[in-house]
Amino acid sequence: MNTLTAFWNIFVKDMRTYYLKPPNISWGLIFPLAWTGMFFLKSGSGLESIPSLLPGLVAISILFGTTSMLSVTVTFEKKNRSFERLLLAPISLKSLMLAKTGGAIVFGVVNAFIPVIMAAFFADISQLRLIVFLPAVFFIAVASTFLGLFIAVSVSEVFEAQTFSNFFRFPMIFLCGLFFPISRLPMLLRPVSYALPLTYGADMLHGSIGGGNAMPLLLDLALLILFCAALFAASLWNIKRKWIA
Repeated sequence: MNTLTAFWNIFVKDMRTYYLKPPNISWGLIFPLAWTGMFFLKSGSGLESIPSLLPGLVAISILFGTTSMLSVTVTFEKKNRSFERLLLAPISLKSLMLAKTGGAIVFGVVNAFIPVIMAAFFADISQLRLIVFLPAVFFIAVASTFLGLFIAVSVSEVFEAQTFSNFFRFPMIFLCGLFFPISRLPMLLRPVSYALPLTYGADMLHGSIGGGNAMPLLLDLALLILFCAALFAASLWNIKRKWIA
């Protein structure tokens, strides 16, 4: 009961303090919408291209919504020593970090449905397969959140976390098959693409809309879960090594 109470209080506190603030909402939603709008205008295609752009818009909305504040807030709390007080709570380190990341995961999932709702007003998205779309959205949110956590626990300053976040986020936009197939990338860059978790989430999203996935969906899901576990384990190891030891 103490663990559940502590988990819930940390989760609610972070949602109120960080994730529902206007700057986070604007960075998590307006930027991806503007980015995809640029692709839409550049292509010169009509409304029929919206379904093909939707997977990229959803993935970017999740990525920026989860990492825009998480990689900063954890670093900020560590610098202000408020994180040290959380370590005294009657809760294990694993449960504590799940509570700290829970708000970002929820925020990322909610972000994913904003582009879908907007697209429904302008195009026919009846071919959307929710049985594939929902797991893809959830595990992309988890992987992106744990990536933000890993960044946060790997640096000591807030500005370092912001810079480090962009170092991962912007290359992923181009290398993960969001807007054009990985097969069109130079041969030297393709191994980098397959080393990024968003590649498999993006492939699942393409498979949920029109069946445009390049790999088996179960393989995508398995690899995405593996990335989630690896990023979370690496984050916990960094916390124990740098902050608790």
